[in-house]
Amino acid sequence: MNLKEELHGLSDKLEQFRRKFAAAEKRGDKGIMLQFRQEINTVTKRIASVKAQQTRELSKQGGSVAGLKFKRVLTKAEQADMGKLKKSVKGLVVVHPMTALGREMGITQVTGFAAKEF
Repeated sequence: MNLKEELHGLSDKLEQFRRKFAAAEKRGDKGIMLQFRQEINTVTKRIASVKAQQTRELSKQGGSVAGLKFKRVLTKAEQADMGKLKKSVKGLVVVHPMTALGREMGITQVTGFAAKEF
């Protein structure tokens, strides 16, 4: 299971535990409240761990892409025919500013990274 799916599943569990905790609180059931409070803390810690792991992987990927020797902003014509561009340039990595990688790298325009000039 990838990190995104795991994070989604953990968020669902957290919401479920919070609802059950609220119901137990309404009933005044101290034992169940304690149990769900512990579950909420455990899941919250796991979510933080998964988010940190996602950030590390994204930083690693951003570092490898930024380490490529050549980069430039892609023109609108190149963006329109991305398939042709990728076939002509071996190892081209295109980073869009609205993706997680683009935000991590601080890119403001669609940029292509490659080992050789294109």
